[in-house]
Amino acid sequence: MDKHCIETPRAPAAIGPYSQGIRIGQLVFVSGQIPLRPETGELLTDIKDATRQCLDNVKAILEVGGANMDAIVKVTVFMCNMGDFAAMNEVYRIYFPKNPPARVAVQVVKLPREAIIEIEAVAVVP
Repeated sequence: MDKHCIETPRAPAAIGPYSQGIRIGQLVFVSGQIPLRPETGELLTDIKDATRQCLDNVKAILEVGGANMDAIVKVTVFMCNMGDFAAMNEVYRIYFPKNPPARVAVQVVKLPREAIIEIEAVAVVP
């Protein structure tokens, strides 16, 4: 199968040697997205705004890869403070109102650029 790198200016550019996403066959793997606004490079620090920005970044990458949020089958959420879990879920459930994907949420010590949250996803192209 051919592996295709996904790039879009509608999500932050990679800050290391990785692709924003990879499509291989019918699968799209979205690299971890921190809450950077692609237009300005601003890092959001409120958990609700940050969660929304991470998911908007994921959505932009998926669309270039031929998928959408409904096609996501697995999400991993990395958070610096598990005390933000309920607030993160308030925003998260807006993006997945029915048939949400499988998910794991873990607390980590530190994320790139001092972000408070990072979200990665795997989707199946419909």
